[in-house]
Parts: sequence; C-alpha cells; structure tokens
Amino acid sequence: MGEIQLRATFPGIANGKLDEFTALAKDAVVAVRGEAGALQYDWFLSDDRTRCVVLEKYASSEAVLAHLANAGALIGQLAGLGGGLDIEVFGDVSPELRQALAATAPPIYASFLSL
Repeated sequence: MGEIQLRATFPGIANGKLDEFTALAKDAVVAVRGEAGALQYDWFLSDDRTRCVVLEKYASSEAVLAHLANAGALIGQLAGLGGGLDIEVFGDVSPELRQALAATAPPIYASFLSL
C-alpha cells in the first residue's frame, strides 16, 4: 500500500453561502496542515464560484483515516453548504479505509500504471 489520492467535489455551493463556505474551508486547511500524513490539500473554485474541488494526497490509508477523524465534522459542514460531497479515491486502499468509506460508496481506482 502506498500513497492515496482523493478528489473531493462540492458540486453546488448554496447561493449566498460562499463566505461561510470559505471560512470553513480555511478552518479545514488549518486543521489538515497539522496532519503528519497529509501531502497535498489544494482547493480550487470554479469561475462562477459555485463548485469547489479539493485535490488531496496522503502518505497512506492510515493517514486518510486520521484525516477523516480530524476533519470529518468540518467536512460535513462544508458538504451542507456545498451541495453535498462527491469523492473519488485513487490508490491501493487498505481494508480499513475501504470499510470507513463504504457508507458513501465512492469510486475507488486501484493503481494501474505510473512513471
């Protein structure tokens, strides 16, 4: 098992809620900055400022589990303001991470080819 990447999309930031969404996103960045296994946590906003994509990379499945424990409440609040949360997972995830993600049933893409 190795690094795990995630693409998290908030598909529809509620009208008039961008400032609140932004404040929570900043809180999430601060929280994740302290996570030892977090390697990337970059946020991108669509031109019309209604969609947000977060590109995430973690050192291991265990690091993703630690992230979920640390930032899960903030992520839930962001999903409420962001029209939900669509997640895609990339890498060879552990059985424990697969189980933790089972309720949301995200697509999981196992490593195939790489440089």
